[in-house]
Amino acid sequence: MSDTGKCVFCKIIAGVIPAAKVYEDGQTLAFLDIAPFEKGHVLVVPKRHAPMLTDLPEEDAQAAMRVTREIGARLLARLPCDGFNVLQNNGVCASQTVPHVHFHVIPRRNGQPFHWTPGQYASPEEVGAMQAKLRTDP
Repeated sequence: MSDTGKCVFCKIIAGVIPAAKVYEDGQTLAFLDIAPFEKGHVLVVPKRHAPMLTDLPEEDAQAAMRVTREIGARLLARLPCDGFNVLQNNGVCASQTVPHVHFHVIPRRNGQPFHWTPGQYASPEEVGAMQAKLRTDP
């Protein structure tokens, strides 16, 4: 958990705030974004708190990238998508809204207009169905 105790991602990691988790290991957590650019938009978050990528120890950065790659593969295999974006912002000037390193993995389809407008799921059931599609296999 972060030193400040105010970090929303640290609270999700600690289980204080619920999230639709799709992957977890000792170093990372991946969960559905609550304001997805596209349905299936996943956030990959290192469990170690670091505001910017340059603050994150190399081993945690490598673990986060490994999971980001795995989530991209899941999107391609399990959703109707043709590709995906990986987005990682550092600092307010770069549109980072949560000061904890995280990677956005966003499904994309051929012919789809390019826009970055947050959306939403129609219901908790829709979130649960997407989570089930992307969750780690037992």
